[in-house]
Amino acid sequence: MPNNPIPATANDPADAFMRLITVLDTLRTQCPWDKKQTMETLRHLTIEETYELSDAILEGDLDEIKKELGDVMMHLVFYSRIASETNAFNITDVLNGVCDKLVNRHPHIYGDIEVQNEEDVKRNWEQIKLKEGNKSVLAGVPSSLPALVKAARIQEKARGVGFDWEDKKQVWEKVEEELQEFKTEFNVLDHTAIDLEKSESEFGDVLFSLINYARFININPENALEKTNKKFIKRFQYLETKAKENGKALADMTLAEMDVYWNEAKKL
Repeated sequence: MPNNPIPATANDPADAFMRLITVLDTLRTQCPWDKKQTMETLRHLTIEETYELSDAILEGDLDEIKKELGDVMMHLVFYSRIASETNAFNITDVLNGVCDKLVNRHPHIYGDIEVQNEEDVKRNWEQIKLKEGNKSVLAGVPSSLPALVKAARIQEKARGVGFDWEDKKQVWEKVEEELQEFKTEFNVLDHTAIDLEKSESEFGDVLFSLINYARFININPENALEKTNKKFIKRFQYLETKAKENGKALADMTLAEMDVYWNEAKKL
């Protein structure tokens, strides 16, 4: 017999949430590993779980998404349990806090504010955040975000207060301008004269402007790049497999030979 009764599977969302809280309370007090955890030790694991959820979403694997959502949910409850041990806050405070925030930031649903479209909602959201005490519209962008994601979030938040281009033609002209400035850095005969620091800056401007254009045409740049990464990995691994099947090592093959397998992979 187990030392503790296993909470029965619940059919109601509230009961299922309480089941998770009960399980974590038990683990926190009785499991050697769970007892040692702190917010700091959980942090990197939470990041890992979030990326695993992201991978599952991009793969469109609903069963995996369900599992990864459970892992993320478990972490959120775990953090709240740890905080409750010092009376900092508990899961009830967390849930009420996010509900209060959502109600406050949706006055067009819970108040008398009228909106015409999604852009009005975003604009109101940013203005309310400033009234709540944020010193800058960009204050809500985490400094530790990956640079590509951060660029997209910066642009979205600036757009929320009206700081944006009027149409995509203007944005593309900016892309071409930045590309030309980057290209100019390398239009020198003596390559030792290239200013790498300035070139890096110009390349950053190119990326930032491309991310901006992607936003204008409703492409998520992070998703787009990750899908390309996955596509490249699959094609390259096909190339490796075919080369091995034919008793060849990639390092000994010419680019023309590798292109044969690469084009096969593209057709697949």
